[in-house]
Amino acid sequence: MARHRLVGLDTSPFIYHLDAHPRYGPVVGELFVWIEQRGRAVTSTITMTELLVHSYRMDDLDRVNSIYALTSTYPHLSWVPVTLALADSAARLRAKYGLRTPDALHLATAITGSATGFIGNDHAFQRVTELEILLIDTVAPIPTPTEPSPRQATTPQESE
Repeated sequence: MARHRLVGLDTSPFIYHLDAHPRYGPVVGELFVWIEQRGRAVTSTITMTELLVHSYRMDDLDRVNSIYALTSTYPHLSWVPVTLALADSAARLRAKYGLRTPDALHLATAITGSATGFIGNDHAFQRVTELEILLIDTVAPIPTPTEPSPRQATTPQESE
């Protein structure tokens, strides 16, 4: 994605970053370092809605404050409110690709903002042809299951 001057972001990279997701956290951590240092990104204010719901549901105001603190530290990240024109663009994308409304709004935000790439993890995004889609699944290493060594597999009774 470094070849893009501007990328759009779905909510999932924020969630993985905030939750230090074991598989996706390192990948999106690199993404946010890129945004902080030299990249440019755009996301919809819908992202903030999606980020805050769980914290408000759990009455976790410390988490709410942490989310605001973290998301406001990126100088090259633009938060775009939903306008009527953006809603129209999202409706067209939703009709064309059968997307859910939040996904269509995220993509419309990116496209309207002149992003040439979009980062998320919903496979429905792959149907979109207006910009390059990067699914986090495709770049995050898949953990390999570890098998116990023969010594670990024995029970205490077997080793006596």
